[in-house]
Amino acid sequence: DRLARSLRDLHTLVDELTASGVRVQFLQEGQTYSDDPSPSSRLLLSMLGAVAEFERSIIRERQADGIARAKARGVYKGRAPVPDEKIEHARELIAQGIPKARVARDLGISRSSLYKYLSENHPTHQ
Repeated sequence: DRLARSLRDLHTLVDELTASGVRVQFLQEGQTYSDDPSPSSRLLLSMLGAVAEFERSIIRERQADGIARAKARGVYKGRAPVPDEKIEHARELIAQGIPKARVARDLGISRSSLYKYLSENHPTHQ
């Protein structure tokens, strides 16, 4: 379940590795895959991948449900927005040539959040 994000990715990755001469072994499941897979080993790989993909989708579903319930109770509010003054200061620093990654790090936010704040059409965020 940690090797690939989907069943297709799992098959692609195992095929690429085995084509390069690498033997892929799943210790917990006791499965080994080499450059000449048998039909039964391909079936077992598909089953392992399908079960892992199913488990991951169940986890995501439960997580989304938990977040929705927390939001309904008013507990889950997300991160507090960065004050306008800090965004204006960030604009000044960027205008001075300071890299955006450093400005974001100094604000304690991700670069993508900084870009979002910089691109917002609010009068104070222009």
